[in-house]
Amino acid sequence: MKAIRVHRPGSPEVLQLEEIPIPSVKESEILIENKASGINGKDLLFRDGSYRTTFPYTPGIEGAGIVREKGRVVTNFEVGDRVAYCHTGTGSYAEFTAVSASRAIRLPESIDFSTGCACLVQGLAAHYLTHSTFAIGKNDKILVHAAAGGVGLLIVQLAKLKGAKVIGTVSTLEKAQIAHSVGIDHTILYSSEDFETETMKLTDGAGVDVVYDSVGAATFKKSLKILKSRGLLVAFGQSSGFIPPFDVNLLANSSSDRGSFFLTRPTTAHYLKGQEFTERLLDIFEYISQKKLSVFIGQKYSLNHSLEAHIALANRQTIGKSIIVF
Repeated sequence: MKAIRVHRPGSPEVLQLEEIPIPSVKESEILIENKASGINGKDLLFRDGSYRTTFPYTPGIEGAGIVREKGRVVTNFEVGDRVAYCHTGTGSYAEFTAVSASRAIRLPESIDFSTGCACLVQGLAAHYLTHSTFAIGKNDKILVHAAAGGVGLLIVQLAKLKGAKVIGTVSTLEKAQIAHSVGIDHTILYSSEDFETETMKLTDGAGVDVVYDSVGAATFKKSLKILKSRGLLVAFGQSSGFIPPFDVNLLANSSSDRGSFFLTRPTTAHYLKGQEFTERLLDIFEYISQKKLSVFIGQKYSLNHSLEAHIALANRQTIGKSIIVF
């Protein structure tokens, strides 16, 4: 089969298209013929060595396709089933992937492979961020950084379904239009506007209940400054770099009438315990089937254009979700 292989950490040029054997299936696994594979920021972190892995390896943590073989003890899937899978380690930048049956789910007939793939990693993140990390309620005010990104667009929609008022930061007018198309209340062009100043104007100086921050180092301090008293900063990513060590007294903000802030750095694994993996995805699939949730796929690539996909994602040139189609 054709697959992308990485033999050493480095820049996107280390992504190599190769012919390798189709993986064998362990007793608790299923073999999937991929129809779509997701491209995620985590893929870049494995590739450049920020996250540890064993070399050589095939990138990719999510995909969708058809079951072609199943392990001896697998009882919940049959050959020919349409499935989606994610958080399986690595391996989806390939024509076939063997994955643990516990990290796969049947794909409803109403959802195509591309959409099914595109709503997995980001869909799970958006779900736990809005339902569990901070259970958004009616009239809560929230700010979403990178509001036109894969997770951002889903957070916006789930927050609006819960009745929140949503502000989002974006880099271009095109991205602002995309965010408004899914119901965001206000957008801030961070390339020409100061999001701290604009957010405080939009909230009449009160601040927001929660900030969803996937940017990291570049936005951290100002994200704290726009919280209302006892507000929560959810630092769930670091596209601009990891947040450096900081003085915990920043959370007190004692020079202002707003303070006693909360900070959390959620990790997906802690929100997918027991039945949560299946239950959250079933929620997402139901929202999509009822047309309450739109999955915006901004970029589609062939397997041999994975390098270009990584460059675009790293340079923040993408809108919504990027996927590989087979």
